[in-house]
Amino acid sequence: MMLETARLILCPWKETDAESLYKYAKNPNIGPIAGWPVHTSVENSREIIRDVLSADETYAVTMKNDEASIDAAIGSVGLLIGEKSNLNINPDEAEIGYWIGEPFWGQGLIPEAVREIMRHAFDDLKLSVLWCGYFDENEKSKRVNEKCGFRFHHTEFEKSWPLIHATKTQHVTWIKKEEWQLLFH
Repeated sequence: MMLETARLILCPWKETDAESLYKYAKNPNIGPIAGWPVHTSVENSREIIRDVLSADETYAVTMKNDEASIDAAIGSVGLLIGEKSNLNINPDEAEIGYWIGEPFWGQGLIPEAVREIMRHAFDDLKLSVLWCGYFDENEKSKRVNEKCGFRFHHTEFEKSWPLIHATKTQHVTWIKKEEWQLLFH
């Protein structure tokens, strides 16, 4: 499935995206603040596409009309539905995860992608609640949460993140379908 916004196309990850994924995921400013390790090679990125990003409802974020980067992944957005979530949520709920390459920060692209995945989750998948979270040090992710209408739910202190061998404080936010409808319809 492909999803579209004014500036973006969200499409399933392909192994051929490994080079563009590595280009952005090797940056130490990206993965660790999102809870995953820095990518070490194009082959490492290819493995992550195969093992992680190829999951259902996980999308590569690509620019719609940029001739230089047609089909080039610049980030990712996805849903972890029910028990696939890092949170203890119901089967008709999902957690949203996202990131974007540093050259694209501050352009409103990830809020645009997140709003589209929210529409897809509520309208197409008929989910009832969406959850999101951000670490203490990730102000940019906090702003995405706010721009997309998520409200604070709770804070998890000293939460273990095995992928990066760290414990972090995570702030968890949420939005119910009814709230989303009032904000974005």
